[in-house]
Amino acid sequence: MTTAPPTGPYQHYVYAYPHKTAYRPLPDRPSLTSLWAAEEKSALSLYLHIPFCEVRCGFCNLFTRIGAPEGLTGAYLDALERQATAVRDALGDGDGTRFATAAFGGGTPTFLTARELNRLCDIAEHRMGADLRAIPLSVEASPATATSDRLAVLAERGTTRLSLGVQSFVDSEARAAVRPQRRADVEAALGRIRDAAIPVLNIDLIYGIDGQTEQTWLHSLDAALTWRPEELYLYPLYVRPLTGLDRHRPNSGCDPAWDEQRLRLYRLGRDHLLSQGYVQQSMRMFRRADAPPQGADDYACQTDGMIGLGCGARSYTSALHYSFDYAVGMHEIRGIIDDYVATTDFSRAAVGFRIDPPEARRRHLLQSLLQADGLDTADYRARFGSLPADDFDAELDALTHHGWLTDPTANRLRLTPEGLAHSDAIGPRLFSPAVRAAMAAYERK
Repeated sequence: MTTAPPTGPYQHYVYAYPHKTAYRPLPDRPSLTSLWAAEEKSALSLYLHIPFCEVRCGFCNLFTRIGAPEGLTGAYLDALERQATAVRDALGDGDGTRFATAAFGGGTPTFLTARELNRLCDIAEHRMGADLRAIPLSVEASPATATSDRLAVLAERGTTRLSLGVQSFVDSEARAAVRPQRRADVEAALGRIRDAAIPVLNIDLIYGIDGQTEQTWLHSLDAALTWRPEELYLYPLYVRPLTGLDRHRPNSGCDPAWDEQRLRLYRLGRDHLLSQGYVQQSMRMFRRADAPPQGADDYACQTDGMIGLGCGARSYTSALHYSFDYAVGMHEIRGIIDDYVATTDFSRAAVGFRIDPPEARRRHLLQSLLQADGLDTADYRARFGSLPADDFDAELDALTHHGWLTDPTANRLRLTPEGLAHSDAIGPRLFSPAVRAAMAAYERK
């Protein structure tokens, strides 16, 4: 296995392992009942995916479509309810099934009307049995859809965290990222969110946009800090295949000057937030030190026991990750959504990736090491009967050699500050050969 250092700091954002491009059709289409029969179900995570947005940003390669013809959102919720019924039947009605966290993502969940959001919550509660007012509930929104009536529904139904995709408070930068919005509208949305009294506000910002400077980056950070958000996510800009920016900025993945700009802006943003009383949780996530306690953040979907509902959602058991088909292109996404809406039998898994014991170890290493708290070696031993250095000696030695990892024999393995800065290079280097090969063989659509 190769352990050479990455060629650049921005290779791949690892928010889930394996990536969906490693998933393949499952010939045996296993029943959900058989998949979940032996699983621990006392602290499940629930994720509901809404694949609609009012616009598609130039950097976005998520599974979402622009707008919805008359009746499509209602038909989608009908299908979501059918799927929820099938999944809950597969989980069984025993006292041991409980949801510990919930999240609505997309797309943009607040693309739905207030009435439809109420129905979405009803599906989570009445069909799945998740007590939304008793567990952490995270919801993603955009400035244009964060309306007072929608926010009132979310607050009343128990939302504890609202994540707003702002990206930049500079109008020219928003246009450069193909995100048509005005700062005045963003500020108005933030005011409505604070008025709704949802406990945790997260603001997403992006660095590396064309025309962005250190001064304008600090301007956006300070504009966000005015609202004292409990969380801030700082994302490096990526230009992915089949996205809007890809048509205007092809071959941007091999640009050392852009890499250096993004690293410089990352360090500037990191240091600025640390000086303002925020604590770094990962390369991207910063949390105000006095923020109210929350459950796992909305990107902690790595853990086993994830139930995903909706055609863009993933579900995780200990032995299989599964979902529906994946695409980035608009035509293909629309076809997948149409197929989902027409589905009547949700009792089987159709597309996925089987997790064998070596992949389980690797996934645990990745999901832990890319967090600022790092990996507890005693917990690793309790789970797998070995130490990380026993299973990943060459990989850990390489990271240590390049100054990106603390002592690999310590009780807790942590990335150094520079290691965290290079998380998007470290993560992909820890992918297994099988996952890398499957991702490379994936035919984009």
